[in-house]
Amino acid sequence: MSSDKGAGEPQGGEQLALIRETVRQAKVPRAKPRTWRGAALAEEFPVARVLVDKGLVHLDQYFDYAVPAAMDAEARPGVRVRVRFGARVAKGRREGGELHNGFIVERLAESEYRGPLAPLAQVLSPEPVLGPELLKLCRAVADRYAGTLADVVQLAVPPRRARAEAAASPEPLPPPTAPEPGSWSRYATGPAYLAAVARGDSPRAVWTALPGPQWPDELARAAAAALSSGRGALIVVPDGRCAARVDAALTALLGEGRHVLLTAETGPEERYRRWLAVSRGSVRAVVGTRAAMFAPVRDLGLAAIWDDGDSSHSEQHAPQPHAREVLLLRAAHEKAAFLLGGFGCTVEAAQLVDTGWALPLTAAREQVRAAAPLIRTVGDAEQARDEAARAARLPSLAWQTAREGLKHGPVLVQVPRRGYVPRLACERCREPARCAHCAGPLEARGGDGGLHCGWCARQAPDWHCAECGGTRLRAMVVGAGRTAEELGRAFPAVPVRTSGRDHVLDTVPDRPALIVSTPGAEPVAEGGYAAALLLDGWAMLGRPDLRAGEEALRRWLGAAALVRGQDAGGTVVVVAEPTLRPVQALVRWDPAGHAVRELADRAELGFPPVSRMASVAGPPEAVVDLIASAELPAGAEVLGPVPLPVTLPGRPRRAGDPPPGEHWERALVRVRPGQGGELAAALKRGRAARLARRDGEPVRLRIDPPDIG
Repeated sequence: MSSDKGAGEPQGGEQLALIRETVRQAKVPRAKPRTWRGAALAEEFPVARVLVDKGLVHLDQYFDYAVPAAMDAEARPGVRVRVRFGARVAKGRREGGELHNGFIVERLAESEYRGPLAPLAQVLSPEPVLGPELLKLCRAVADRYAGTLADVVQLAVPPRRARAEAAASPEPLPPPTAPEPGSWSRYATGPAYLAAVARGDSPRAVWTALPGPQWPDELARAAAAALSSGRGALIVVPDGRCAARVDAALTALLGEGRHVLLTAETGPEERYRRWLAVSRGSVRAVVGTRAAMFAPVRDLGLAAIWDDGDSSHSEQHAPQPHAREVLLLRAAHEKAAFLLGGFGCTVEAAQLVDTGWALPLTAAREQVRAAAPLIRTVGDAEQARDEAARAARLPSLAWQTAREGLKHGPVLVQVPRRGYVPRLACERCREPARCAHCAGPLEARGGDGGLHCGWCARQAPDWHCAECGGTRLRAMVVGAGRTAEELGRAFPAVPVRTSGRDHVLDTVPDRPALIVSTPGAEPVAEGGYAAALLLDGWAMLGRPDLRAGEEALRRWLGAAALVRGQDAGGTVVVVAEPTLRPVQALVRWDPAGHAVRELADRAELGFPPVSRMASVAGPPEAVVDLIASAELPAGAEVLGPVPLPVTLPGRPRRAGDPPPGEHWERALVRVRPGQGGELAAALKRGRAARLARRDGEPVRLRIDPPDIG
């Protein structure tokens, strides 16, 4: 049979596709929907475009629904609604489907979808909680981290509390007067920065704070400067204790009613009530922990973050954004001032200065020397010659410093690990002591000599080494509990208090006492500590992590900053090898210099933040398939994949660890600067395609992971 069609004409499926494309491009106007099963629809803008709360990457788009006339007044952009999702079409109508929550993002006169639209099932609340600026920010964060918009909105908008919505928010107060510089005068450009913010400008600075208790007041004055310009302010800190200090400083400076505190300690209903006051424009300043990075501050004039190297700033839920990056996006999009502060300096902060995006805000060396305590070191060679260090874990210099400091006030002792003796090994062959049931690490939880598994909590009364048969143990790491016990024997007339995860002290009085604390849990001493001992420095420096040196220096600086200045007799002893770069940076009190040198090393090796990197983890076949199918940017370099440690049953599981018993691998994809957005988009498309066709096991993506080993 012959055909009379020309050789160049489309045939079969190609012809049908061409007709559909022609019709789509013609944009033939459709009649507005008027009714749904006899019920009237809204006269104006009868279509609602809805973000459905389905955090699946292949469904990361908006869906159109019809607006019943009865819901017309309340179905405004930004409100919460209930819709049926996954409905089927029967006799020209969409039926069935499961009910899901969502947000209306806009109202339209007509829909691009050609089929019948299902109506909104319910308007949950007339409160517009997802405004245009917040929606734009969530979209930017989702694109930055290869996540879904629904997942980011879930992080940004707290769960609804009806009683909080029913209560009225307070009337907004007029802008305050511009604050005096106060202790900002200690910095050469500090007063100029405050003046620029108060004028309505948008200066950007990386602030290396001087040691001492002044930083909460300095953050409060920066926020007050933004408020005085008629704009809002947002300050994000790593934990509730820091937030409480900044909250008290703002209250003392501006009085009640000008700011809100957003932390988990306030409870869900009170937190939502305060969040609504910000969303409604009643309050223009926010102080809070990680989740506050999305706070909908009106006319944002200042975005500030304190101690950006703290791991608490990294969100544990998908897509795991970092507060620093979110605030950088907000400052750029909303043309707000930016302030990144801390006693230490991360390589990301150093890169902001190196690229010229932000300017350094530091004090002169004379000011640093006056405010910082005297730093002394005890290295391996000194400990080897020290009889006291061999007999006990406190070197002679540390013991003498503690004894002298106790004459004038409290002494801080920082210990890297909590517990009593959290890591044990065979005394003969040094093989780590492990549980016979789950292979977890054995630890001593008290002075009774009993052994317990750190994973499954089983006792091990008859332990013996599987390698050599030995029955005697030695401590690999001594915890805060054992340290407190030993110090109590060394200084029997002095009270010993501990501060750690189970019980964190906020403050201690200005009288002689030994305060044993794990990193990050150090209480503030009234008048400052007379001395501090930073023990077991090798435990932090020896971690198999790219940031081990930076993190150790950050922890040491945080503790040493609580000690009185050198002029007041404050002394810090760090037990670590003095030739190492982080120890030298502590001795000189030069965190910015350490960060600059770390940044240069990262640039030479091609490590973040100089490059952009993505982590792809999952079952081996799924990781290989995703990387092979994704259209990666030109020049992308794939490192690995390599096996990840298997998560054993009963072991605490961190974010990113595979499910117990599963064998996962991880590959790192590295690209040049400027290609991060392209990399995130390519991996997101590849992941969406695999999920849409249900091809193999899912994988876990993380953009710029902070914990690369």
